[in-house]
Amino acid sequence: MADEAKAKGNAAFSAGNYTEAIRHFTDAINLAPTNHVLYSNRSAAYASLNQYSEALSDAKKTVDLKPDWSKGYSRLGAAHHGLRQYEDAVSAYKKGLEVDPNNETLKSGLADAQAAQAAGSASSRSRAPPNNLFGDAFGPDMWAKLTADPATRLYMQQPDFVNMMKDLQRNPSNLNLYLQDQRVMQAISVLLNVKIQANTPGDDVEMPDSPPKESKRPADETEPVKEKKREEPEPESMEVSEEEREIKEKKARAQKEKEAGNAAYKKKDFETAVAHYTKAFELDDGDISFLTNRAAVYLEMGKYDECIKDCEKAVERGRELRSDYKMVARALTRKGTALVKMAKTSKDYEPAIETFQKALTEHRNPDTLKKLNDAERAKKELEQQEYYDPELAEKEREKGNECFKEQKYPEAIKHYTEALQRNPKDAKAYSNRAACYTKLGAMPEGLKDAEKCIEIDPKFSKGYTRKGAVQFFMKEFDKALETYQEGLKHDPQNPELLEGVRSCVQQINRASRGDLTPDELKERQAKAMQDPEIQNILTDPVMAQVLKDLQENPKAAQDHMKNPLVMNKIQKLISAGIVQMR
Repeated sequence: MADEAKAKGNAAFSAGNYTEAIRHFTDAINLAPTNHVLYSNRSAAYASLNQYSEALSDAKKTVDLKPDWSKGYSRLGAAHHGLRQYEDAVSAYKKGLEVDPNNETLKSGLADAQAAQAAGSASSRSRAPPNNLFGDAFGPDMWAKLTADPATRLYMQQPDFVNMMKDLQRNPSNLNLYLQDQRVMQAISVLLNVKIQANTPGDDVEMPDSPPKESKRPADETEPVKEKKREEPEPESMEVSEEEREIKEKKARAQKEKEAGNAAYKKKDFETAVAHYTKAFELDDGDISFLTNRAAVYLEMGKYDECIKDCEKAVERGRELRSDYKMVARALTRKGTALVKMAKTSKDYEPAIETFQKALTEHRNPDTLKKLNDAERAKKELEQQEYYDPELAEKEREKGNECFKEQKYPEAIKHYTEALQRNPKDAKAYSNRAACYTKLGAMPEGLKDAEKCIEIDPKFSKGYTRKGAVQFFMKEFDKALETYQEGLKHDPQNPELLEGVRSCVQQINRASRGDLTPDELKERQAKAMQDPEIQNILTDPVMAQVLKDLQENPKAAQDHMKNPLVMNKIQKLISAGIVQMR
């Protein structure tokens, strides 16, 4: 956009990067070729580089586009003066004064041009005599350089300094009168682009915060005038349009209102904070942070509807302005938070979850992600609470039992699942569904339900018989034996658990005696090699030595067998068919 390129040009000019400023102003002109201010700014940049022919061309274009703008004639006069076209310079300044008779810049420029015109070549020599090395420093681009440099910009607000520089511009030979003023020496350093030692040995003058003691100041100027920010570069005090100035003033006032709102918010003075944020947005509706801040206040006040309205307006306005996606995401997150605060049923969480998801598509913020996860978890818990009904759960479990007896296992699973949704703490329903999965050969699902059953009720024997049965069918006889034995700790005389132990021992002994068929042995070994526990045993250096001793050193092997831990691992390898005892 032209405004963006123009702003970059202004910044470059203020930093003294005139070539870069010209490039940015040129980009802006290409986008807005009828904007007279852009040509004026580029003319000033060219003049700062002593490229007066280019400066003259832009100055003429400025006047053509805006004949009633005095600044254009100031640019035109400065360019003519730089080219030593004094008569044209005088004419340009006079025309400018016809537009703005009280313009001091035009008056000063006219006086300089008339002096140069009257003196001719002699005047040129008087401005820069052979023994005066500083004469060329006070040319028409002097004001541009002084304004652009941060070290001298502040002095431009001090009338006595401006008057001294005007006097030097008219008559450089008067320089000796001002050499004791550090501001003048600093200005010369800037104009000549060299470093000049301002203080003589023994001097202790401190500048530039105040003028020298001998300079007279009005009584009401005990403090230096603070520099005012300018949007335009100011070779000769560049100007902005009234509309631009009004916009900037409103933006500045809006920021002050925001700061006041922030201060009130920290003090928990929410009503005052709302008033300040409201005023800020009225002054500048191009900054959606005023809306999101006010929404935050409404959130604290418990006014969730107002919070949501502000957030929705911020999102809509943000998209129109193409605001930072983080700001849009913040508004959506704040809206989602308000919706969560208002949620009373599981359904109420759905719009909040959707809003958080939209916020994450704008900007993946960890805080928003946490809020989304919390909302989803709260929704699920509330759904369970709303669906919880132990009586209906009992009826569904009974229906599942009837289907199980009729060997309708898929139908039975549906009823048991419904029972668990109605009562997630029903250990019997998990046990029964595990039995159905086992009948259908869905061993992983059956094992998961059996373990959940034991978790809910560790003393329920059926949970251990279900888990042991699944492990037995998966031919994990060692694990099944451990499960049955654990169940017997809670119910020592349970016939199913005792029968499970007997069956597991029988299968383990078959492997120990080497009674497995080749196919059974191959299958058991393949399955064992996928077991992480078996893999750990085989990769253990100590167990590797034990297995080697079993083959080569029977006496050492007997010593190993006295260790219960080693014996337990050997037994697992035997059960897995990895080791066979003959």
